[in-house]
Amino acid sequence: MRAVIQVVTSASVTVDEKVVGELPRPGLMILLGVHVHDGEEQADALVNKIVNLRILGDEQSAVDLNAPVMVVSQFTLNADVRKGRRPSWSNAARPEQSEPLYEYFVEQVRAQGLEVSTGEFGAMMDVALVNSGPFTLVIDSDDLAAPRRGGSSS
Repeated sequence: MRAVIQVVTSASVTVDEKVVGELPRPGLMILLGVHVHDGEEQADALVNKIVNLRILGDEQSAVDLNAPVMVVSQFTLNADVRKGRRPSWSNAARPEQSEPLYEYFVEQVRAQGLEVSTGEFGAMMDVALVNSGPFTLVIDSDDLAAPRRGGSSS
């Protein structure tokens, strides 16, 4: 899984001119892409990392501040642009795999006691946000594996 995490003062998602999700106060915007090799283990690791990152005010986490979170599915995060001029989507999980994992991810964030808003899976969405800082991180679940022996533990 790949996630783009942004610290935001506000955010909303609109589908067909109707707001389907919005943050009631400052929190986190998570754009989430599911890779063909992802499963619940990757989702769990990513949720645990994101909700506990000390990236909000006074070096606190979303869990510390009970900050709201918006999660929007974005298969384009797994684009492969190494060859040619047209992105390849072969690394992006198909909807029958990615939608259940996206929903699982959202439920695991909620299980942390956080208020979660979402977009509409598979829809053409207009995402509006005010990035505070600006502060943006990109996290890949593959990077959350246990460090190799002799490697850095930071």
